[in-house]
Amino acid sequence: MNITVIHNVTAILPDKLLPNARVVVREGRIAEVSAASKRMPKDAEVVDGMGGYLSPGFVDVHVHGGGGGDFMDGTADAARVACQTHFRHGTTTIFSTTTTGTPAEIHAMIAACQAVGKETATGGLPRIPGIHLYGPFFAADKVGAHPAAGRRDPTPEEFRAYFKTGFIRIATCAAELRGAAAFYQMAQKEGCFITCGHSNASWSEMDRAFREGMRHVDHYWCAMSCVSSVRGRLGTPMQGSMEEYVLFNPEMSTEVIADGQHLAPELLLFAYRMIGPKRLFLVTDSSRAVDMPVGQYKIGNIHTGNDITHDGKVSRTATGLGSSSVGMDHMVRTMKAATGAPLWEVIRMASLTPAERLGIDKEVGSLKAGKRADLVLFSKTL
Repeated sequence: MNITVIHNVTAILPDKLLPNARVVVREGRIAEVSAASKRMPKDAEVVDGMGGYLSPGFVDVHVHGGGGGDFMDGTADAARVACQTHFRHGTTTIFSTTTTGTPAEIHAMIAACQAVGKETATGGLPRIPGIHLYGPFFAADKVGAHPAAGRRDPTPEEFRAYFKTGFIRIATCAAELRGAAAFYQMAQKEGCFITCGHSNASWSEMDRAFREGMRHVDHYWCAMSCVSSVRGRLGTPMQGSMEEYVLFNPEMSTEVIADGQHLAPELLLFAYRMIGPKRLFLVTDSSRAVDMPVGQYKIGNIHTGNDITHDGKVSRTATGLGSSSVGMDHMVRTMKAATGAPLWEVIRMASLTPAERLGIDKEVGSLKAGKRADLVLFSKTL
């Protein structure tokens, strides 16, 4: 039997830190999380954690690429290098994310991710339980950095073909679009985690979407409605927006890009305090520029995507932000510094909270006996 013992670590549990801990792994599963013991299982490989922190592997539900590859390139090579890049930054479960593009480009992306997903058993790659169908169903006035030519309203003919692959686990659509209700209904039937993003939806449109199964808003404060933007679209009296709806509804969750470039520290602190670690995810929303030199890149398909400039900290378009350029370990450090939250709550936002919302928390998301041994070892200083 293959047994590994990791000792001399502080284990990061969902509700506390366990100093001077050891974790026993048998055949790829966590067998024990306990205080240190001098007794070791026979024939175990012993790993000295050097006094660092041991965390569950990260779960990233919103990620476009890395290492020079974008999932929308539609090739196994691009998907593989993006996955390898995020694996190095601690992501062990990844939901490869589409953007706007043609149906052919999206189908190629799905097929490439399915192919790479079959390779994960060999190690060195995060698991891909399915993809996040994020684009192309964005509002025309909230496309952001993504190619506007690839944006459109949902039609049953198109989205039915995506769901037919059986590989869509997260499904995004702007709530105000014609056809959104049918999209949400089919996504709910397929067992997807349903989100609203790149949207200028009003409170009433959000509430209707909620009744149709929508439970999450993509990247809070980014490409989403606020009271003034809804007023610009629908006039007076002023109405509530996505921002207020998430704060008000305890069944809603959302996510933040904690790269230190998209959101100032006070906004990260606000989100942590007002939404809380059981409803708030950390995501990378990263482009292909992760771990790449400063320079020019594409967001989306390598041939049809929009131009972005990676400045060493973040990706930018000519008019604004283009996506993050860092991995989840960076998000964890930034969120910790900005909020002063207990480390276990910061790690929860990058692991257990998304796992719970996606219904995969029996397998991943925390250091618990029986779960997959998806582990990240941090130094004493993170």
